Amino acid sequence: MKAVVLTKPTRGGDVRLTECALPKVRPGWVLVRVRAFGMNHSEQLLRLSEIRADHIRKPIIPGIECVGEIADPSDSSFRKGQRVAALMGGMGRSFNGSYAEYALLPAHHVFAVSSELPWEELAAVPETCFTAWGSLFTCLRLQPEDTLLVRGATCALGYAAIQLAKALGCRVIATARRESSLSLLSEADRAVLDTGRLEGTLPGVTKALELVGPKTLSDTLRCMQKGGIVCSTGVLGGIYTLNGFDPIRDIPNGVYLTGFYSNSPTQESMDQIFRFLTERRLKPRIGKCFDFSRINQACAAQDAGTVSGKIVVRM
Repeated sequence: MKAVVLTKPTRGGDVRLTECALPKVRPGWVLVRVRAFGMNHSEQLLRLSEIRADHIRKPIIPGIECVGEIADPSDSSFRKGQRVAALMGGMGRSFNGSYAEYALLPAHHVFAVSSELPWEELAAVPETCFTAWGSLFTCLRLQPEDTLLVRGATCALGYAAIQLAKALGCRVIATARRESSLSLLSEADRAVLDTGRLEGTLPGVTKALELVGPKTLSDTLRCMQKGGIVCSTGVLGGIYTLNGFDPIRDIPNGVYLTGFYSNSPTQESMDQIFRFLTERRLKPRIGKCFDFSRINQACAAQDAGTVSGKIVVRM
């Protein structure tokens, strides 16, 4: 089979397909014929720098999500040819992931999919929509009457969060760092240029999805009305921890802080997501779709940041 195999930091334009042996099935694991996969920021970090870390198995086929068909169900309850989605659980880090024509995956992180979406659109759902869904509904407990702030909204996760929140009936305020990007946030009720300090400029915000991360988290907390909740999910700002963070001083009285880590998807949560998409007649927003033979161009586009929305690769 053809696959992307990484052993060292690799720029997008230098990514190449290589011939690999088809994975051998073993108990507890299923072989998935990959039909398409979405690309994620974490894969870019792995490819450019994290590949050096000791906790990354090398050589490694990257890719934390995919959609496809069961090629060999092994000892699982899946059937051959069944449509599935797979995500997280160590994909592309602890074991080989989805940048390949076939992927051997632990059965407990592979989920049956009941959807008529074409493969390209289906591939934009698993990781992005699961993270948005968990952030909005598990952590923020989003309700139709809420005003949601999405900070750092011009990314695949931001677009998905806006789409889900608007479908629920919420008012959405979305931010971007560049004035030229504000036009990309037309689905939101209000698009705001993020100067780094928004405190006092956004009255009425009851929930906030923080995608910039620790760089703006303290300011986001101060944007909330009393009783509001902030969910820290992304790290687009490039700062991963808050040194000197004082919860007593930095979390305003009556405001709540939580976070979402997307490593524990379930069949129930995936069913809920696809049911919501079907009932609301929502289609995932795709920035650009590449053929697998052009994976280097897809990775180069990811590095350049020239694609607005989810990058999808199809077989």
